[in-house]
Amino acid sequence: MNIPSVWTETCTDLLNNSLRAEAARKFMVHQLPSDSGAWKIRREELVATIWEKLGVSIDHRLALDYHETGSVRMDGYTVKNIYYQSRPGLYVTGNLYVPDGKKPFPAVLNLHGHWAQGRLAARVQDRGHSLAKNGYICLSVDAFGAGERSTRHGEFEYHGSYLGASLMNIGETLMGVQVVDNMRAVDLLCSFDSVDKKKIGVTGASGGGNQTMWLVALDKRIAAAVPVVSVGTFESYVTRHNCICELLPDGLTFTEESGILALVAPRALKLCNCLQDTNPTFFVSEMLRSFNEAKKIYGALGAYDKLSCQAFNLTHGYWPEIRESMLGWFDLHLKGKGHGLPKKEIPFSALPEEKVMVFKKGKRPSKVMGIAEYCRQKGGRLRRKSLETKSFDIKRKAKELGAILRISDWLELEHMHEYSPEGIWRKFALKTSGGDMIPVLVADSGGTSGEFVLFAHPSGKDKVCPDAIRKALKQKKGVILADLWGSGETHKDAIPHYAALSRAALWLGRSMQGEWAKQIDLLCTWASTHLKASKVSMHAYREAGVTALLLNAVKNINREIILEECPVSYLFNQAVDPNYFSMALHLPGIMQWGDISLAVAMTNARVNFICPVMSDGAVISAKEAITWKKEFNSVISKCLSKTIIDIKGKGK
Repeated sequence: MNIPSVWTETCTDLLNNSLRAEAARKFMVHQLPSDSGAWKIRREELVATIWEKLGVSIDHRLALDYHETGSVRMDGYTVKNIYYQSRPGLYVTGNLYVPDGKKPFPAVLNLHGHWAQGRLAARVQDRGHSLAKNGYICLSVDAFGAGERSTRHGEFEYHGSYLGASLMNIGETLMGVQVVDNMRAVDLLCSFDSVDKKKIGVTGASGGGNQTMWLVALDKRIAAAVPVVSVGTFESYVTRHNCICELLPDGLTFTEESGILALVAPRALKLCNCLQDTNPTFFVSEMLRSFNEAKKIYGALGAYDKLSCQAFNLTHGYWPEIRESMLGWFDLHLKGKGHGLPKKEIPFSALPEEKVMVFKKGKRPSKVMGIAEYCRQKGGRLRRKSLETKSFDIKRKAKELGAILRISDWLELEHMHEYSPEGIWRKFALKTSGGDMIPVLVADSGGTSGEFVLFAHPSGKDKVCPDAIRKALKQKKGVILADLWGSGETHKDAIPHYAALSRAALWLGRSMQGEWAKQIDLLCTWASTHLKASKVSMHAYREAGVTALLLNAVKNINREIILEECPVSYLFNQAVDPNYFSMALHLPGIMQWGDISLAVAMTNARVNFICPVMSDGAVISAKEAITWKKEFNSVISKCLSKTIIDIKGKGK
């Protein structure tokens, strides 16, 4: 079956430009005050909001449960393989570089960027060896999901896409976990008699530079910091391809990156970016925008000499020239030596990965887990708590869900464009009150019942199963196909994982699920008013199926819903395929609210799951489907709902 396009070309620029313009306006709004009194008030509010959005907390009293599993003797220093407890049952792997000589030493926390090997990579080791050669204790740690904290030990993976984003579903953020892990690393350094607790620094490149910025902003024990190829603007993150660990949900609704830099004042901060960087987020020009704004706070606090920036004619990375600049900065602000100018490195050699691994490959203890297992465990606890609830206040849960979806206002139709038909299809474009355009196809079956089926697919209307369309038409039902926000004709680059678009939405206080829910709601209303539909049922696929459920749960519309390849739970299973679903699925805090079963119960509709799966793509068997149906019916009874549920698993 031919599914024609509505437009002659995609409107990618329309969507991108709209989001970029919104982000630019936010940058202009979030200017910093120029007097210290106003900043003191703003500072307290800002820190509190950041912690709320990070979704985590820290307990400095928790036992570090520190362990050393081996060491390597080097020329003038020793490299120790260590791990420690960050949060209850959550352990961090690392290396401790300890120089010979008279104690105590200044110390530097060394944070890695977006490479799967984590701290084991030679480019990360280089900083540890160089710092130790120059008389610093250096602690290098693995970020959650990287290095030795991967799903399966010894199999390195990228944590910055779906895997890291899964933390949002259980109410946390990868950025927040990193902040706590790194604060606990500072706790560890402060526990050593060999460390001068008033002389602790932090540095890192790319994602490690981002970790550096957030740690020094939130931990006053850090005396000096050097974030490398990482500082830009929050505005520049919008629609760009960055890691999920660089996302602060709703961040642009209350601050800009300059505000985070200002939190460091009056402590020592040096920003280093590279002129040949290809990521617009890290362009030197973006760094300078944040630098110049943060400079107002440094000036108000009389600390101009503590803030510096430098641009290197290099590509993205932490190169020897930058390491020498870092050494000079730390010598001045942690040792009180020199003038902050670059210091020549002492030659060193990196070690083979196996020498600096905390555990032998594949021999990691179960208590040191990756993101998938952590999400499975905490998600399981949240699910059990929800399922044990005796009854649900539906009105309250609907209001809470609307807030999680980040829906403040529903869309209205501003204008409808109708184009020349093609075959059986009438072509429309609906302009919404949100400024978006929705391309729509309508096929009228010629029936007299006035029933329509709205099909929604996360990859666009041309991915809808032709047999499902034919079946609806054969049943004398009209068919509506639409490309939701960022899919199909509305955005040619978003289909694989919605990585850039989902992050852009969250930066701006929106969510993909929320944007889709608003558009589906508008389409149903439009079908009733313009197409004179007497009934609009929904047939949705994958992530869009979740949207259909959540929309009906919020509005209690009582529409029949057919769901194909839709997850029966947000619970992370066994990481069969962490990228099975796109980033459009993730919704910060959804499992703290409830789960798919609660959304189903709140629809008060007939809901039919076809080929259901888990959130990592694990297929639900026919036998498992029976168990899931029992769970759904249990929640339905607690909601006093009229929902009728059917689940067809794979096989007999």
